[in-house]
Amino acid sequence: MEQKAMGYHETMEIHEIFNMKTTCLLKSKMMQGICLDNELKALMEKDVKQSVQAIQELQGLYKKARTDYVQ
Repeated sequence: MEQKAMGYHETMEIHEIFNMKTTCLLKSKMMQGICLDNELKALMEKDVKQSVQAIQELQGLYKKARTDYVQ
């Protein structure tokens, strides 16, 4: 079955989610370095792993993104 490209608005929404997940990943990674509570550190590590997985899935969606731009 042929896969159709996403619409421009869908591509933009994926991009916004990608940016948000990247920011969350960076924040959790940085906060781990200054956190003293081991339970909180473990939660942040779990968040990092989930964010990496989500980013990889979003990268897969980018393959369906429209690359032609019409003015």
